[in-house]
Amino acid sequence: MQQVQHHWAHVLACMADNELEPPVLGVSWDGTGYGTDGTIWGSEFLLSDEDSFRRVAHFRHFRLPGGEAAVKEPRRTALAILYEIWGDSGLKHRDLASVAEFSEKEIALIEQMLRKGLNAPITSSAGRLFDAVASIVGLRQRVTFEGQAAIELESVIDPKVTEPYPFEIGVGDPRIIDWAPMIGEMLIDLRRGKSAGFISAKFHNALADVIVEVARMIAQPRIVLTGGCFQNRYLLERSVLRLSQVGFSAVLASAGAHERRWHRAGTSRSRCPCQAAGWQVQKEL
Repeated sequence: MQQVQHHWAHVLACMADNELEPPVLGVSWDGTGYGTDGTIWGSEFLLSDEDSFRRVAHFRHFRLPGGEAAVKEPRRTALAILYEIWGDSGLKHRDLASVAEFSEKEIALIEQMLRKGLNAPITSSAGRLFDAVASIVGLRQRVTFEGQAAIELESVIDPKVTEPYPFEIGVGDPRIIDWAPMIGEMLIDLRRGKSAGFISAKFHNALADVIVEVARMIAQPRIVLTGGCFQNRYLLERSVLRLSQVGFSAVLASAGAHERRWHRAGTSRSRCPCQAAGWQVQKEL
């Protein structure tokens, strides 16, 4: 038995179910999964080869103040996002719902955790980014189950809004997807009185465009969409649509039944990559 990294296991499972051979570009987005570099992953673009993967892109890092407490309190993740972009000044905007949720003493403590890296693990999680946005727009400050904030953020999407928020993608290896331009424009929209539905739509549209832009940069025509974030129907359908519009094929994982289906193109029906490499997925790291 060979141990398999959490997000790579998501991609392998989807490939195995469809008997796909590499190469594919796996887009594995969720809330939490330990990465090979000791940080918490969750926004992974993993390019497969015959027996392994290469992490070719992910979201910009931020910290989770309080660790597990940040998972249960999106307001903490929102403060971490604001601090990552603007430092101390990002925590002084009492007009923001996320900041207003805390007392001055609590903010000072969280600022210290973020500045010193005390009980504040590093993450690149897409799921936690959803949490932060839900908090910033005032929808959800605490959750009682995983994905609650993201579900509520999706539920308010204004379908008439088609434009995305801006973002930047670096040229390194792996490429870093910078969400800071999204957050900056988001705060401008909030102060202009734009609705949570308007902001949510632009945020989701931007995430779909991120997937398309990374796919273009990597130039791998077959894309696997997997992980808990793709239980978000709007994100999934928007991503598949945008990928198909520029000539990419997407295979996706449906929740629960493990059914898979191709969009645009078919695939070969030979040995799956884990069989070819003699792997059996026993444990996710």
